[in-house]
Amino acid sequence: MSRLGTLGARLYRGEVGYDFVAKRKIWYGISILITITAIVGLAVRGLNMGIEFSGGAIFNTEKTSVSADAAKETAQQASGHTAVVQKTGDGKLRIQVSELTPEQSRTTQQALAKKLDVSTNKINTDIVGPSWGDEIANKAWTGLAIFMLLVVIYLAIAFEWRMAIAALVALIHDLTITVGIYALVGFEVTPGTVIGLLTILGYSLYDTVVVFDGLKESAKDITKQTRFTYSEIANRSLNGTLVRSINTTVVALLPVAGLLFIGGGFLGAGMLNDISLALFVGLAAGAYSSIFIATPLVADLKERDPQMKALARRIKAKRAAQSAKADSAQDDQETAEDETQDAPPAGVVGQRRQPEGRKGKRR
Repeated sequence: MSRLGTLGARLYRGEVGYDFVAKRKIWYGISILITITAIVGLAVRGLNMGIEFSGGAIFNTEKTSVSADAAKETAQQASGHTAVVQKTGDGKLRIQVSELTPEQSRTTQQALAKKLDVSTNKINTDIVGPSWGDEIANKAWTGLAIFMLLVVIYLAIAFEWRMAIAALVALIHDLTITVGIYALVGFEVTPGTVIGLLTILGYSLYDTVVVFDGLKESAKDITKQTRFTYSEIANRSLNGTLVRSINTTVVALLPVAGLLFIGGGFLGAGMLNDISLALFVGLAAGAYSSIFIATPLVADLKERDPQMKALARRIKAKRAAQSAKADSAQDDQETAEDETQDAPPAGVVGQRRQPEGRKGKRR
């Protein structure tokens, strides 16, 4: 068996482990700091909304020798807005400009035709109205809200309301971080981004449910024992699924990293960035929240229950009694050892030293 497999088995059996739950305040602080950074980035820079949400025009040209940079400069000068230009493998150009009116679209089309030295009807123009983009955005938010609601209802029925709240907080945590990264990096938000966000929520929820399922089984009849508190059982369950969560996340991140860094970075396939960045950041944030946020938060909420408080008091009293008993036994053992050391050597007891003046005399 590999070392990682051996470690996973030992974690599952509780032979080794790391106390994630006891250090939850550290994880909460890290998450709050990251979330605040993401919110500040979102408030300062905002999201670079794609043409599907903001409206605009897409210009598709025929094969041309004009470079993408030259076409981008022409489109930006004619429209007054930022343009995104991609050159396809067959030498054609795809020029996208957001927030254009129909008049601005015609002006930009004419400028591009002049730059490419072709007639305007050789440039195919697709205009997306802002009302259609608003409709798409509203549907995306509606779908996200429905997803969240169904998740809470399901977890509340399958587990309990505390786990539903913890899972919801973890999902919001993942969404906030991913959206904040998009704002800081400046990647374009497209329908592919929405698909990526929904996908990462599924991954994050999967890891969380795996831990919660083990926790539910381990915490069954918890009040009938006095060995472990709820927080300790939660930490044991988390350690038991730790290697599985890490393996799942790493395997999922590898192909996504290939899309993001190789496909989108080295090969210049910019259309891959909108979904791959959401998947990469979201998967990493989802693994973090499942381990460091969801389970510690459940333990926090559960420990407020009167039954769990009473259990914690009984366990504390039992451990204090055992500690006192162990200390007493140790004191008795040390006393016995001291008495043994002070006793005279064997064979000396009962013997008396004869005075020199009374030594036997010969007659």
